[in-house]
Amino acid sequence: MPDTTYLVAAVLVSATVTWSLRALPFAVLAPMRASGTVRYLSTRMPVGIMVILVVYCLRDLPLTHAGAAAPLAALAVTVGLHLWRRNALLSILGGTAVHVALASTVFAR
Repeated sequence: MPDTTYLVAAVLVSATVTWSLRALPFAVLAPMRASGTVRYLSTRMPVGIMVILVVYCLRDLPLTHAGAAAPLAALAVTVGLHLWRRNALLSILGGTAVHVALASTVFAR
């Protein structure tokens, strides 16, 4: 049976490391919030990430295949909803719903 002191010390060390690792990003980023670079990245990164995701998801899409219509229609709906309402959640949910509906009915194999 392990010594109780050893177990308490192990739990305390684990708790300290866990708390420190969770608090570290907030402590490090607090002084950077006033930085112009961080403000610039906060406005540009969401668009950049979405472009990377779109390219990654559609890179192997065979455009000559009939099944390519479902993701392309979903992409068009997503872009259209976002330009219309400027709501990322609505755009993502709408595009996902269109893709799932088309892929599971019209273009099901």
